[in-house]
Amino acid sequence: MKITFEELDSFLKEQFPQGAAYGSLRKLGDGWAEMSLDVDDGHLRPGGTVSGPAMMGLADVALYAALLSKIGLVPLAVTTNLNINFLRKPAAHKPLWAKATMLKVGRTMGVGEVFVYSEGGEEEPVAHSTMTYSIPPKKHEN
Repeated sequence: MKITFEELDSFLKEQFPQGAAYGSLRKLGDGWAEMSLDVDDGHLRPGGTVSGPAMMGLADVALYAALLSKIGLVPLAVTTNLNINFLRKPAAHKPLWAKATMLKVGRTMGVGEVFVYSEGGEEEPVAHSTMTYSIPPKKHEN
């Protein structure tokens, strides 16, 4: 693992403070991360379910954390593709949590998947996402 939980948590709070709107880091391992999101009224859509963008944001930041565990603190690693399947209705006003796992990390690209769960609901995932991240080239010093 290239970074510690504490290093990544500090990095996210300092360099990506807007990410807190999408979740907070709970656990970190080599190529995986868990994040949680406290669902409030701002995350709900009409009909009383958690909005797709809220779940997508949680999944995206969780995979970013998993990727950084493998490549270190690289701020300009960016999402190039995100696919998500909404599987069942999450509980309103209950926290969501995401488990992100890197499937492959190369020099210029990382691919991973994220399962999103609703706390206090079923044990089955409420969403599944696959993503590709672009990793910027390393700068060489002369």
